[in-house]
Amino acid sequence: MSTSKEGRPAAAGALTLDAEALYRELVRGVQQLRGQDGRLVGITSGGAWLAERMQHDLNLAGGASVISSAMHRDDFAKRGLAGAGHQTQLAFDVNGAHIILLDDVLYTGRTIRAVLNELFDYGRPASVQLAVLVDRGGRELPVSADLAAARVSLPATQSLALARDASGRFSFQVEGQ
Repeated sequence: MSTSKEGRPAAAGALTLDAEALYRELVRGVQQLRGQDGRLVGITSGGAWLAERMQHDLNLAGGASVISSAMHRDDFAKRGLAGAGHQTQLAFDVNGAHIILLDDVLYTGRTIRAVLNELFDYGRPASVQLAVLVDRGGRELPVSADLAAARVSLPATQSLALARDASGRFSFQVEGQ
């Protein structure tokens, strides 16, 4: 049975996550992770939304940096650039930087692998940490988040995606059975 962030059982197999509450938790954790000079980089698209809003909420100078996994995906031949959203735009020199990758949902680890390959195309960072709103388990690669606002268990037949309304508020969409 799935549980809420607070550990309460979800109603009859339904998963309810308060994306705004998880975002606030993520902000608190990222503030501790980043120290004085950590750079935020959002993974397109949900992570890019997080980075954009967090950059503003933390009053950080410069624009939000975004990184795309599209060019390094192991399924590129099948997917191509479809759904790639934003292309990589880094507002700083990667060499020697302390980077915090932001993503909405961590699942198999394949997106993170592809993003790390993309990141190293731009230089060699001093460190890279991963912060996610939700870790849903199901890893296919040895990847883990340094910070996860929530951990949930979902069947492989379901997907969990961050949504953003016109005012910038976050919610989650669960699809599948």
